[in-house]
Amino acid sequence: MKRSLFILVTLLGLNLGLPLSAAEKPNILFIAIDDQNDWIGALRGHPQARTPNIDRLAQRGTLFTNAHCQSPLCNPSRTSLMTGLRPSTTGVYGLAPWFRSLDEYRDLVSLPQYLKRHGYRTYSTGKIYHGGYGRKKTDREFQVLGPPAGVGVRPKAKLVNTPSNHPLMDWGVFPHRDEDKGDWKVAAWGIEQLKAKPKEPFFLSVGFFLPHVPCYATQKWFDLHPEESLILPPILRNDREDTPRFSWYLHWKLPEPRLKFMEEAGELKNLVRSYLACTSFIDSLIGDLIEALEASGRADNTLIVLWSDHGYHLGEKEITGKNTLWDRSTRVPLLFAGPGVTPNGRCHQPVELLDIYPTLLELCGLPTNEHLEGRSLVPQLQDARAQRPWPAITTHNQNNHGIRTEHWRYIRYADGSEELYDMRKDPQEWRNLADDPQFTEILRDHRQWLPKKNAPPAPGSRHRILTYNEGVANWQEKDIDPKEPIPEI
Repeated sequence: MKRSLFILVTLLGLNLGLPLSAAEKPNILFIAIDDQNDWIGALRGHPQARTPNIDRLAQRGTLFTNAHCQSPLCNPSRTSLMTGLRPSTTGVYGLAPWFRSLDEYRDLVSLPQYLKRHGYRTYSTGKIYHGGYGRKKTDREFQVLGPPAGVGVRPKAKLVNTPSNHPLMDWGVFPHRDEDKGDWKVAAWGIEQLKAKPKEPFFLSVGFFLPHVPCYATQKWFDLHPEESLILPPILRNDREDTPRFSWYLHWKLPEPRLKFMEEAGELKNLVRSYLACTSFIDSLIGDLIEALEASGRADNTLIVLWSDHGYHLGEKEITGKNTLWDRSTRVPLLFAGPGVTPNGRCHQPVELLDIYPTLLELCGLPTNEHLEGRSLVPQLQDARAQRPWPAITTHNQNNHGIRTEHWRYIRYADGSEELYDMRKDPQEWRNLADDPQFTEILRDHRQWLPKKNAPPAPGSRHRILTYNEGVANWQEKDIDPKEPIPEI
């Protein structure tokens, strides 16, 4: 079927609610990147980002320049995307539990399961859910599994000695081959499936580990970002003076080192360079995947979705890592390309990763899944200027929410403290306007979007869990003394 005819059939199915036959349903290439912030060429998050393949893919489809995750942590973010439910609904806030261990969600129909029910053959490799979640045969998330996510080859000893000495807190260059990296093997398996011409329609999910720490890359990727000309992210000294103390509780004691250590140890430039190098390496693997798809003859009938689970700080707000409700931690790449998607589209309105599930169902001409809390992006994929009245909402632990509208970021913490930033005048979020009386109406407008349901941490919750009850904040099952100094790690 020719591309133009296929698009016409797809649009008719969308507009008239007509189911598509198996032959008419588009395939889906579902590409995930771990810990990838907006340091992508097309997103202009860093002026020296080198991502030519992602940038070309963005030209082929629609790029959402104001897309945000539902949680700035792997497990809750991916759980939300794949189930269609907010963290504040499920209570999944930490790196555990696996949502299938919860009685209420044991039989919930995830995105790949829904597609399977409607005729799709589902494949997965690398990191789609967090860690090994969803990869057991008893999980029944995917029909065909490839290699799991992994670092691959490592140096004999850590390259960087961080305060926590956590094995993942490492970065830099050492002699090794790209072919020995975990992400290379993940991409190679995905390419093998495309070459083998899988049964259609197919859902092929490929999840990359980098630029998650440890950020190791070979010399050729470091050479794209010479140290002598490297630009560091903009950092405001004493940036946290106008943010509530509670903002520190979201990342109270973590393996990720603070800015203070990074500068004293002379490691900030090394981490920034390593992160950029790893991003360029992943971009090259994405280019290989797209090339294999085109060579397979299935490109015209395949939707490509590219996303990251959350962002990453590299010194901004005096930290490294994620676990915050600011743009650096919540803003992510999100793009769609393929049948039914307008080429070279740029949507600047706020959207959520939660929107991916309903969007794919509509693009594929499938029945609506009524339990989903996201909203289809098809209107914006057809016309990037089509209006959306909803903000993007990010949640990190119970009752801590970030509300991102097109021009503003509002944050409310569990103790009631607030932040407000004018993203047009202050894109770095350096000036908290929450206490300025002239913005009372703006605050009121944003408060109305706070989630009405704020589930407590689900049974089995652990790893980076913060609670707040009767005026007492508790981090990892230990109460925080309100007079305790901010820890350096």
